[in-house]
Amino acid sequence: MKRILAGRQVNPIGLGCMSLSHGYGIAPAEELSERLLHRALDLGYDHLDTARIYGLGRNEALVGRALKARRAEFLLASKMGIIADDGPRRIDCKPATIHREIDKSLAALGVDHIDLYYMHRPDFSVPIEDSMGAMAELVRQGKIGAIGLSEMSAATLRRAHAVHPVAAMQTEYSPWTRNVEIAVLETTRELGVTLVAFSPVGRGALCGTLRDAAGLPDKDMRHGMPRFQPGNWEKNLALIDAFAALAAGAGVTPAQLALGWVLTRGEHIVTIPGTTRIDHLEENIARAGWLPGPELVAQVDALMPPGAAAGPRYSEAMQRQVATEEF
Repeated sequence: MKRILAGRQVNPIGLGCMSLSHGYGIAPAEELSERLLHRALDLGYDHLDTARIYGLGRNEALVGRALKARRAEFLLASKMGIIADDGPRRIDCKPATIHREIDKSLAALGVDHIDLYYMHRPDFSVPIEDSMGAMAELVRQGKIGAIGLSEMSAATLRRAHAVHPVAAMQTEYSPWTRNVEIAVLETTRELGVTLVAFSPVGRGALCGTLRDAAGLPDKDMRHGMPRFQPGNWEKNLALIDAFAALAAGAGVTPAQLALGWVLTRGEHIVTIPGTTRIDHLEENIARAGWLPGPELVAQVDALMPPGAAAGPRYSEAMQRQVATEEF
């Protein structure tokens, strides 16, 4: 049942911690967030994913503080490269920046070692070989255990892997976001790199409970995503409702179907749904050992082939910051 990530066996369903501090409007109270993190470990989540940019370090501090006494129970992943705490938001994966940012993350987390450390986005101004050299130095120094990339192309992955083994490629993957199937999915499989799928439930859309995207909180990042905007959202609701009907027919929730579908795409895939609600946390892992059969997978594929969702996943400005191949 478990799968390999950064040389360790982990539950294929991990926890993305971003929403506890960042991204979806008002973050929950710290007491609730801490309770959710402890409940996650109690339920068997053993892969927690955070990043320096989430709350400008507050998410790392939350995870480190809340779970200090339980550090041995989970694989800890964090990311650098999106910088916003010392000026305008930018992508920066220069070697000197990498060495500076790791020390910030270690301090925030209250640890001296991060199991898996990612470059969060491609820095088009720096050769990937230079950035990987700095990341490899962090491995040699014992500050990190393994190197990950996020939202980068198959070609970049190959170049990076030639410098130092890459343990993981993190990118968005769900029934309605299938860009990795162009090249990254096969390349990760070929190179023995774990594919870490974020937003496997379509940023909450595929749960079927979100009906009015315009009514999301003011600071919710989905307001800037074309699929949630008027004109596209109404069309996408029809897909979402049909997807929910498939889940009901299989006796699972839509979120469980989305997670199971992602995990059928390769034995080298793990996924990190995020949530601020303990009931959703419990729901996501409740059917962790279940995978949809070939007939149901085919039905999902027929309903949501690549390009089925109305609107791209990112705005033009956000799209310029990623390199994952696009349909």
